[in-house]
Amino acid sequence: MNIREQHSPATTVDPPPPPSPDEAHRRPPGVSDDLVDAVGKVSEALEWVERARGRLYDFHQMLGRADLLLGEAVDALADAGATDQAARLDEAVVGRNVLEGRWTFQIMEEFDDGYWADFRREERRIRDELMDGKRHIFESEMKERRRSRGRPDHEARPATGS
Repeated sequence: MNIREQHSPATTVDPPPPPSPDEAHRRPPGVSDDLVDAVGKVSEALEWVERARGRLYDFHQMLGRADLLLGEAVDALADAGATDQAARLDEAVVGRNVLEGRWTFQIMEEFDDGYWADFRREERRIRDELMDGKRHIFESEMKERRRSRGRPDHEARPATGS
Protein backbone atom coordinates (compact mmCIF):
# COMPACT_ATOMS: atom_id res chain seq x y z
CA MET A 1 0.00 0.00 0.00
CA ASN A 2 1.46 3.38 -0.95
CA ILE A 3 1.36 6.52 1.18
CA ARG A 4 -1.64 7.98 -0.66
CA GLU A 5 -3.71 4.84 -0.06
CA GLN A 6 -2.71 4.79 3.62
CA HIS A 7 -3.87 8.36 4.24
CA SER A 8 -6.90 8.56 1.95
CA PRO A 9 -10.33 8.14 3.44
CA ALA A 10 -11.94 4.85 2.68
CA THR A 11 -14.05 5.04 -0.41
CA THR A 12 -17.52 3.69 -0.29
CA VAL A 13 -19.49 2.51 -3.23
CA ASP A 14 -23.05 3.71 -3.38
CA PRO A 15 -25.60 1.09 -4.29
CA PRO A 16 -26.77 1.35 -7.87
CA PRO A 17 -29.75 3.61 -8.37
CA PRO A 18 -33.11 1.90 -8.62
CA PRO A 19 -34.49 1.38 -12.11
CA SER A 20 -36.31 4.33 -13.51
CA PRO A 21 -39.18 4.78 -13.38
CA ASP A 22 -40.61 2.28 -10.93
CA GLU A 23 -43.06 -0.30 -12.23
CA ALA A 24 -46.08 1.63 -10.96
CA HIS A 25 -45.18 4.47 -13.33
CA ARG A 26 -44.05 2.57 -16.44
CA ARG A 27 -46.11 2.69 -19.58
CA PRO A 28 -47.94 -0.58 -20.18
CA PRO A 29 -46.77 -2.50 -23.26
CA GLY A 30 -48.35 -1.41 -26.52
CA VAL A 31 -49.68 1.92 -25.23
CA SER A 32 -49.12 4.76 -27.73
CA ASP A 33 -47.86 8.27 -27.02
CA ASP A 34 -51.27 9.61 -28.08
CA LEU A 35 -53.06 7.40 -25.55
CA VAL A 36 -50.65 8.36 -22.75
CA ASP A 37 -51.28 12.02 -23.62
CA ALA A 38 -55.06 11.60 -23.76
CA VAL A 39 -55.30 9.73 -20.45
CA GLY A 40 -52.96 12.31 -18.92
CA LYS A 41 -55.38 15.05 -19.99
CA VAL A 42 -58.26 13.24 -18.28
CA SER A 43 -56.22 13.04 -15.07
CA GLU A 44 -55.15 16.68 -15.36
CA ALA A 45 -58.79 17.72 -15.75
CA LEU A 46 -59.60 15.79 -12.55
CA GLU A 47 -56.77 17.60 -10.78
CA TRP A 48 -58.39 20.92 -11.75
CA VAL A 49 -61.71 19.65 -10.42
CA GLU A 50 -59.95 18.77 -7.15
CA ARG A 51 -58.68 22.35 -6.96
CA ALA A 52 -62.18 23.69 -7.66
CA ARG A 53 -63.54 21.38 -4.95
CA GLY A 54 -61.08 22.94 -2.52
CA ARG A 55 -62.38 26.37 -3.45
CA LEU A 56 -65.91 25.10 -2.88
CA TYR A 57 -64.88 23.98 0.62
CA ASP A 58 -63.34 27.42 1.15
CA PHE A 59 -66.68 28.94 0.11
CA HIS A 60 -68.51 26.61 2.53
CA GLN A 61 -66.29 27.51 5.47
CA MET A 62 -66.14 31.23 4.68
CA LEU A 63 -69.92 31.57 4.39
CA GLY A 64 -70.42 29.58 7.58
CA ARG A 65 -67.97 31.80 9.44
CA ALA A 66 -69.55 34.94 7.95
CA ASP A 67 -73.00 33.85 9.14
CA LEU A 68 -71.70 33.30 12.68
CA LEU A 69 -69.99 36.72 12.64
CA LEU A 70 -73.16 38.31 11.32
CA GLY A 71 -75.07 36.77 14.24
CA GLU A 72 -72.60 38.40 16.61
CA ALA A 73 -72.99 41.71 14.75
CA VAL A 74 -76.77 41.52 15.06
CA ASP A 75 -76.42 41.03 18.82
CA ALA A 76 -73.99 43.97 19.02
CA LEU A 77 -76.37 46.21 17.06
CA ALA A 78 -79.24 45.29 19.37
CA ASP A 79 -77.08 45.86 22.45
CA ALA A 80 -76.09 49.27 21.06
CA GLY A 81 -79.74 50.29 20.70
CA ALA A 82 -80.20 49.68 16.95
CA THR A 83 -82.89 47.08 17.56
CA ASP A 84 -84.89 47.70 14.37
CA GLN A 85 -81.81 47.32 12.19
CA ALA A 86 -80.66 44.28 14.15
CA ALA A 87 -84.05 42.62 13.80
CA ARG A 88 -84.24 43.40 10.08
CA LEU A 89 -80.72 42.00 9.44
CA ASP A 90 -81.40 38.95 11.57
CA GLU A 91 -84.62 38.17 9.75
CA ALA A 92 -83.32 38.86 6.23
CA VAL A 93 -79.84 37.34 6.25
CA VAL A 94 -78.80 35.35 9.36
CA GLY A 95 -79.26 31.65 8.76
CA ARG A 96 -80.74 32.04 5.27
CA ASN A 97 -80.13 29.68 2.38
CA VAL A 98 -77.31 30.73 0.05
CA LEU A 99 -78.99 28.98 -2.89
CA GLU A 100 -82.63 27.94 -3.14
CA GLY A 101 -83.27 25.46 -0.33
CA ARG A 102 -79.58 24.99 0.40
CA TRP A 103 -76.99 25.93 2.93
CA THR A 104 -73.39 25.46 1.81
CA PHE A 105 -73.07 22.00 3.39
CA GLN A 106 -75.88 20.82 1.11
CA ILE A 107 -74.09 22.26 -1.92
CA MET A 108 -70.93 20.40 -0.87
CA GLU A 109 -72.78 17.12 -0.39
CA GLU A 110 -74.54 17.40 -3.75
CA PHE A 111 -71.26 18.20 -5.53
CA ASP A 112 -69.35 15.41 -3.75
CA ASP A 113 -72.03 12.78 -4.30
CA GLY A 114 -72.67 13.79 -7.92
CA TYR A 115 -70.17 15.43 -10.22
CA TRP A 116 -67.02 14.81 -8.16
CA ALA A 117 -67.78 11.15 -7.40
CA ASP A 118 -68.73 10.47 -11.03
CA PHE A 119 -65.62 12.14 -12.41
CA ARG A 120 -63.30 10.31 -9.99
CA ARG A 121 -64.93 6.98 -10.80
CA GLU A 122 -64.66 7.53 -14.56
CA GLU A 123 -61.06 8.76 -14.42
CA ARG A 124 -60.05 5.67 -12.45
CA ARG A 125 -62.00 3.43 -14.83
CA ILE A 126 -60.19 4.94 -17.81
CA ARG A 127 -56.82 4.37 -16.12
CA ASP A 128 -57.81 0.81 -15.22
CA GLU A 129 -58.92 0.05 -18.77
CA LEU A 130 -56.16 1.82 -20.69
CA MET A 131 -53.12 2.09 -18.36
CA ASP A 132 -53.42 -1.05 -16.23
CA GLY A 133 -54.58 1.22 -13.40
CA LYS A 134 -51.29 3.13 -13.35
CA ARG A 135 -51.30 6.81 -12.46
CA HIS A 136 -49.19 9.68 -13.75
CA ILE A 137 -47.59 7.86 -16.70
CA PHE A 138 -47.39 11.14 -18.66
CA GLU A 139 -45.67 12.93 -15.75
CA SER A 140 -43.34 10.00 -15.09
CA GLU A 141 -42.14 10.04 -18.68
CA MET A 142 -41.75 13.83 -18.58
CA LYS A 143 -39.62 13.48 -15.45
CA GLU A 144 -37.40 10.97 -17.25
CA ARG A 145 -36.93 13.39 -20.16
CA ARG A 146 -36.24 16.42 -17.95
CA ARG A 147 -34.09 15.15 -15.10
CA SER A 148 -30.27 15.16 -15.19
CA ARG A 149 -29.25 11.57 -14.64
CA GLY A 150 -26.49 11.00 -12.13
CA ARG A 151 -26.92 14.39 -10.45
CA PRO A 152 -27.98 14.82 -6.82
CA ASP A 153 -31.67 15.58 -6.43
CA HIS A 154 -32.41 14.27 -9.93
CA GLU A 155 -32.96 10.63 -8.98
CA ALA A 156 -35.77 8.77 -10.71
CA ARG A 157 -37.28 7.82 -7.35
CA PRO A 158 -36.27 7.39 -3.72
CA ALA A 159 -33.49 4.88 -3.11
CA THR A 160 -35.79 3.05 -0.69
CA GLY A 161 -38.13 2.21 -3.53
CA SER A 162 -41.09 4.00 -2.03
